[in-house]
Amino acid sequence: MEKTITLKVNGEPFSFNMTSEAYNAFLDETEPGKKVGPSHNLLMRTVAPENKDALRELLTQPAAAILLMQSLTEHYVPDLNIEVGE
Repeated sequence: MEKTITLKVNGEPFSFNMTSEAYNAFLDETEPGKKVGPSHNLLMRTVAPENKDALRELLTQPAAAILLMQSLTEHYVPDLNIEVGE
């Protein structure tokens, strides 16, 4: 599934081109205790080229990678209604 998501950060728009492959790579890289690196990688892999330099600068701020990743994946992952069958 491909989806372009634009997040506004401090008034500046950042566009991300999310794909199943990018999201799955993020999940594969995530381990207990390793969240910042995989989040940074996902953001840099999917950001539009014209936003790359501004994103790189933004990611120097504490927790920016985690906060952006959470917002990005929240808008990417479908809302599924899952119930346990009996």
